[in-house]
Amino acid sequence: MANGRVITGYSMPRVALYSAEGNTVTYTNVQPLARGVDVSIEPETADSNDFYADNVLAETASGQFSGGTLTLNVDGLKDAARTLIMGLPTATEVTVGSETVDVYDYDNRQVIPYVGVGFVVRYMEDGVTSYMPVVLPKVQFAVEGLEAATQEDEIDWQTQELTASIMRDDTTEQKWRRVAAAQTTEAKAVAVIEALLA
Repeated sequence: MANGRVITGYSMPRVALYSAEGNTVTYTNVQPLARGVDVSIEPETADSNDFYADNVLAETASGQFSGGTLTLNVDGLKDAARTLIMGLPTATEVTVGSETVDVYDYDNRQVIPYVGVGFVVRYMEDGVTSYMPVVLPKVQFAVEGLEAATQEDEIDWQTQELTASIMRDDTTEQKWRRVAAAQTTEAKAVAVIEALLA
């Protein structure tokens, strides 16, 4: 039996609106964010608190999580997911010829909400694939940018990078990351994520 497992993939990012009343956290409107390309979590911690005795380091209290950054690379946001994570106001209908078109305005009505984010990390160990559900209970996305390039001889597949600030949630335990036991299928892992964000 192997002594560890290796990451072989990332998929199925999910998002849900976060709300808290006292120490009770609830989520609503869980939905797919987009198709996952890659993900990065960069935690920030306070400095360790060291105690010296007899001229050597005798004890240390390791630094605690103080925040962090989530970077999600996805294929591209659908309108519903963009509206949710960016806190966009209801679309305005604009008449173009004989049709109406929804227009999403980034303006002073925009209020970016706290959300919970989950995704699946795929592993392999001894030739067996497993799927680990990961949830960040409380994040807030930064306003998205846009970068696009014209097509040349071949399609240049272009993705979208999203960044978010990672925070502790409002429960008594102040959770900032939740990792569930690895599942045997991706579908089971997604079900765990959606249960944690329900």
